[in-house]
Parts: sequence; C-alpha cells; structure tokens
Amino acid sequence: MAVAVTSPRQPGGIAEIGDGQIIDVHTHFVPRGWPDLGAACGPGTWPSLRIDSERAAMIMVGEMEFRPIGAECWDAPTRFADMDADGVAVQVVSPTPVFFSYDRPPAQAARVCEIFNDLALELTDGSGGRLVPFCQVPLQDPDAACAELERALAAGHRGVEIGNHVGDRDLDDAGVVTFLQHAASLDVPVFVHPWDMAGGPRLDRWMAQWLTGMPAETHLSVLAMVLGGVFDRVPESLRICFAHGGGSFAFWLGRLENAWHRRGDVVRGSSTRPPSEYVGRFSVDSVVFAPPALRMLVETLGPEQVMVGSDYPYPLGERPVGAVVHQAGLPGEQQRQLLSGNARRYLTGQQ
Repeated sequence: MAVAVTSPRQPGGIAEIGDGQIIDVHTHFVPRGWPDLGAACGPGTWPSLRIDSERAAMIMVGEMEFRPIGAECWDAPTRFADMDADGVAVQVVSPTPVFFSYDRPPAQAARVCEIFNDLALELTDGSGGRLVPFCQVPLQDPDAACAELERALAAGHRGVEIGNHVGDRDLDDAGVVTFLQHAASLDVPVFVHPWDMAGGPRLDRWMAQWLTGMPAETHLSVLAMVLGGVFDRVPESLRICFAHGGGSFAFWLGRLENAWHRRGDVVRGSSTRPPSEYVGRFSVDSVVFAPPALRMLVETLGPEQVMVGSDYPYPLGERPVGAVVHQAGLPGEQQRQLLSGNARRYLTGQQ
C-alpha cells in the first residue's frame, strides 16, 4: 500500500511513498552557475563555478579548487535515475555548506541566500514532490535569518539547513536560539550540517577534516543543544535533525552522562536535566555506513529518531542509499520507520 506524504504548507505535498521505498533526508545540490557574487553582493573572495564539460564542473573559492562536481548536483533527470536505482522516492535537497557565507556582513549573506534559495527551486519545481527543497539563511543575524526563512517558505521551500556553528558561536548562542524558536513557531523542520572544520598539519592529511572533524563538529553541536540549555528554551515541537548520525554523540552519551553527574559543577552548563533525558528531542540521519553502528544508534537514541540520509551526491555518501538500514537486521517495523516513516513525521509533523 502506498502512503501519501503531504505538507500542510504546500498544495500537492510530497511525492507518494510506496512500501519499502525511501525518503532520503540528507542530500545536497549545486546549481549549474549563478550570478557573479562579487557584483551581486560585494567585493571579496566568493565561490564560483568553473564549467569543465557538459556534465562536470569545479567549485572554486577565489582561485582555489574546492570540489569537483557532476551533473547529479544540478540535473533533475540524473538525480531521478539514481533515486530510482536505489528505491528512493523522495530526496530532501539542501544547500552545499560552502555557500553559507556566515563570515559575511548580514546584508551580503542574505543576498547570497536569496540567490541560492531561488536557484534551488529551479531544480525542485516540477519534480512532482520528489525533490523537497530546504533553504539556507544568514544565521549570523537572527532577524535576517528569520526574514529569509519566511521568504523562502513563501516561495516553496519546506525546511531549512543550518551550519552547526557561526564562527565561535555554537547552537546555544542567543541569536541562533531565537532563530530555532522562530522555526519551531512556523512548524519548519531544521537540518543541522557540520561545516568549517578546524584545519592544520594533523588534519590536512587523508581527508582527516572530513573523517574526524565532521563527526566531532556534529557531536559538539548536539552537546551545545543539551548543555547549553537550548532544549530547555525551544518548544518540544521543534523538529531538528543532525547529519552523519549525530557524529559520535550516541557512542559517548554514557561518558557525558557520567561527567554530568560526577562533575556537575563544570559540565552541567545551562541544562536542567541529565543528558539522557534529552534523547528524543532530536533526530539523526543514518549515514554511519556499518550495521553495528546503526544498531547502536537505534538502541541509544530510539528507533523513532533515526532516518535515512545519504549525503548524495558526494563521494563520502552512501550508495546504494539505505544499504546500511537493509543490512542491519532490524525488526520489520523499525526498518520501515527508518526508511520513510520517521522522515514523513519529520517533514510534515504528522504521524
């Protein structure tokens, strides 16, 4: 039996989900070109795109090569072919974090967000609800971020992706909390993605920034939500998901719990309850690549809090999408929750 996933904000909703099909909550896009950001937003070092062929390009940051990309980043038919091959009915399509522009003046960052949010809709419009757009916002300025979120939602976006920090300001920063409260008031799902990892000689080898820095950044952002008292300040209705399985948070929850009780004078911060009591307030995606890790994630956070994410179309993502869920040996109902049921609730707020 097929289950229709609908959105209360947009007529037509999200595409129909058949039995065993997948909603992938973690994918990215890059448009095939955008206006010159120096001219549109102001002087400085901005991302641009070097077109190498009809189906290949390079993201540039100034004169530096940042990342090679292919047509799957901007071409809907290419995405649909990959989705069909993997049994994916719906993708949540989020920005690539290099475009966040959190280090820019708010007015410049807001203009960047407008440009890329509008370009995202060019990809997702006409997809029949298979491509669900999440916007970006100038998170360094809560008023500008709230305004762009409202503009993007009115234009057709269904949620928002944010980075896990703004410079040295973590997710418990007062301005970020104001934005999260506003997102909750609008009943909008939030996806938290790590970015701007620390570098240095020890991290510049072997893609160590991605292999250790991304999980660590995500772990720290969940920690900030817990110990920074954010979950005590935002309503329980906030639907927030952390990328990459929540980093290493689930594995080290016991260590955090022990420290909270034994060194509460240092560790407790603004939290009012032990860390384990905040489990259930957030979701994570399934991009952990190994069945034992996924089973631990489900056991620690609960089967209602984990949902398929792939990091498509980037090379450190999972293909075929959902493979680890199929391989983990989970009970049938839990598998169905992870493949699509939890994502349906995350996207729509409906059970």
